[in-house]
Amino acid sequence: MRIAMLSVHSSPLARLGGKEAGGMNVYVRELARELGRHGVPVDIFTRSQDRRVPTIEPLSCGARVINLHTGPAAPYAKDWVLTYLPEFVSRVRCFAEGEDLTYDLIHSHYWLSGEAALRLRRSWGVPVMHMFHTLGAMKNSIARSTEETETSQRIAIERRLMQEVDTVVAATTLDRAQMVWNYGANAERIRVVPCGVDLSRFQPTDRATARGRLGLPADEELLLCVGRMEPLKGMDALIRALALLDTEEPAQRSRRRVLLIGGDDETRPDDWNSEQRRLNALRHELGVADRVNFLGTRPHEQLSDYFSAATVVAVPSHYESFGMAALEALACGAAVVASNVGGLALTIEDGRSGLLFPPNDHIALAAQIRVILKDRTYAEKLESGARRRASEYGWSTVARRIMAIYEDLVLAGATARAARHPRSQVS
Repeated sequence: MRIAMLSVHSSPLARLGGKEAGGMNVYVRELARELGRHGVPVDIFTRSQDRRVPTIEPLSCGARVINLHTGPAAPYAKDWVLTYLPEFVSRVRCFAEGEDLTYDLIHSHYWLSGEAALRLRRSWGVPVMHMFHTLGAMKNSIARSTEETETSQRIAIERRLMQEVDTVVAATTLDRAQMVWNYGANAERIRVVPCGVDLSRFQPTDRATARGRLGLPADEELLLCVGRMEPLKGMDALIRALALLDTEEPAQRSRRRVLLIGGDDETRPDDWNSEQRRLNALRHELGVADRVNFLGTRPHEQLSDYFSAATVVAVPSHYESFGMAALEALACGAAVVASNVGGLALTIEDGRSGLLFPPNDHIALAAQIRVILKDRTYAEKLESGARRRASEYGWSTVARRIMAIYEDLVLAGATARAARHPRSQVS
């Protein structure tokens, strides 16, 4: 069995925290690696944004990334990807023909890739399994401005994909329910498989050791948030929570700091997007600019140290279909405080493996942070529960469940083709 995996708009090798690089990139990369280890060859097709990058980049044994030069070799708005989608699909076909490859199944990620998958299915006649990662309708339900609103075209394509692909994978039962509620999807055609975490990479490290490696102060209360710089991630709530804690405990002001990983760092203000500029204005307005640090993107392998170094890891998102960063923090034994939304509300057991709070409520966020800062015994209980919870989400377990779905789809496809083209009977 050979799999064609599609991640059209963003490479699984992209540095995390950039405009279009986050949990989905980790999912695609780590799942492909694990499938390769299980003997399932995977080619991940993505749009190249740099002419210097080779067409084929090995990922692990049996898995590789195929960079296709489609449209301008530069970052551009993801909605523009639709314009160049016919060219992308044509290049996927050409690559397969040039390598004399056939694929047994297409596994697409995000709505743009799903559209490409349907076009490839018409040529290859193989089943399509799709994962949305985020839903346009859910993002629109919490959008606070026109800039945050997803297009009607995206909504229409997502609705069509739910009707036409062979199987949809949802990260949680809530994710599946949201597809049914917002798009009228058939729940029986949606399989629930959670996202995973690399338990060998994300594991607890002594806090002092982690801070020493990162050059962070040993005696400060560090409040960490990791994610793309976009309003959806709710980083403004963490900045407001810091300011509120300052007013309640002014004596502790100098010992408390917020670290934001994502976007561009303090040395590149000209490259900040509108959300990062808004956060910058907010930290100055609240008088905490000296203790809210933009760290920019960081290598994925370094995040384990950041999670271990943090006193609290905050995930104040307004919407998360799953929440990969939260799961990675749990695996590192971090004390996690997250919004009670989407997959976060299901992954984190409130009071056992982390704490939850209502989204967009900086007062409630500050209160939960205060609980952890004031009660070290309780914090240690949460950290222990976090490690236990994360141990349920290893990539090997996730890959085996995905492989079982692959096998069902490939078998069903073969049976359907045999029914359409029965062999001639010899009398």
